[in-house]
Amino acid sequence: MNTKRKAIRFLQICILLVLGVLLVALARNRLNEQGIQTLSRLGSTGSEVRQIQTRLKSWGYYTGTVDGVYGAGTRAAVIAFQRKNGLTADGVAGSATLRAIGLPAGSSGGYGQYSQSDYQLLARVISAESRGEPFVGQVAVGAVILNRVDSPLFPNTIAGVVYQPGAFTCLTDGQFNQPVAESAFRAAQNAINGWDPSNGSLYYYNPDTAISQWIRSRPILLRIGKHVFCK
Repeated sequence: MNTKRKAIRFLQICILLVLGVLLVALARNRLNEQGIQTLSRLGSTGSEVRQIQTRLKSWGYYTGTVDGVYGAGTRAAVIAFQRKNGLTADGVAGSATLRAIGLPAGSSGGYGQYSQSDYQLLARVISAESRGEPFVGQVAVGAVILNRVDSPLFPNTIAGVVYQPGAFTCLTDGQFNQPVAESAFRAAQNAINGWDPSNGSLYYYNPDTAISQWIRSRPILLRIGKHVFCK
């Protein structure tokens, strides 16, 4: 009888282990269906992969199509980025690699604390202020707006920052009312997701056209396209 009980107990344990594995697999599949991944690797698809590809392409690591499919080209680009930045070069976009790229781990392409109308407004300003600029420069303009939202020196909403008197010339020169470029929507999403190519800047301007001596006195952090970004 003891042998029979042991066999039954062993079988029960095996069944529980199998059920546990199945539950974990189902949970992972459910997360992937919702577009939420703990990391991206070869074979992954979705919004997070598109964001990885977009950023690595803008920095010259990735030369393929931004299609949201984590193929061999994306993996090679991630490995090159990891080596350049002192990370484990395993081709897996885990939490450390995502942070280095500027993405929150498990990003799902949502708007976080911002609403759909915030997203639309941000995209419109990006399009109006940086039409014709490289994509990274468009994201930087969006990041400046969000940096102002987070700064005690400015209003604490996107609308408050955008409509602050004299803040953006696009509201007075007609550019604000022009059709919004498709790239501006992507740039707005990237900025909302945490990518800040401006390095925390609160201002930007075109040195070829700016006439304000005050803005020219601000400490310059970097230049992207025709814009310089400053504190």
